[in-house]
Amino acid sequence: MSFRRTSFLVRLAAPATLLLLAACAPAPIYKNSAAAVTAAPFQVAQAPEKFSNSEVVWGGRIVQVKVFADHSEIELLAYPLDSSQRPKANDSGNGRFIAVMRGYVEPLDYPTGSLMTVDGKLSGSRAGKVGEADYVFPLVSVAQSHVWTADEMTKGRSNIHFGLGLGVGIR
Repeated sequence: MSFRRTSFLVRLAAPATLLLLAACAPAPIYKNSAAAVTAAPFQVAQAPEKFSNSEVVWGGRIVQVKVFADHSEIELLAYPLDSSQRPKANDSGNGRFIAVMRGYVEPLDYPTGSLMTVDGKLSGSRAGKVGEADYVFPLVSVAQSHVWTADEMTKGRSNIHFGLGLGVGIR
């Protein structure tokens, strides 16, 4: 086979392979609006008034759930989101925030340690503590939320990993 023909086949196969892999990934669950804030929770906590009433799509790991008479609050350790809006929990944290949800939520439906994505509006901030340290938590009035299952977190991810060779992991 000539070099030109091989080069042509590689150039043809590469985009097709990328399209195939992209088609396997789930679509984002929430539409990002042009008005959505791209700042991380730790950045919002530094100047909450600058972001007041802005839309966000944030996610992270559930730290705790508190239920009150008329609303519930879920504290999350924020992580960046992937293209499907799943929290990238192997990344470094982006601060913490509190998801404020109307009415009662069953804490068993939001287990500590689970990954969650929320869509909502920033509604101020609240001083609190993380351990003994003072902390400012951005508050998100949640319009929609999703707790990710283990299957959803792996869906659309290839079991082929590149490194010092090619390997296939079995789950």
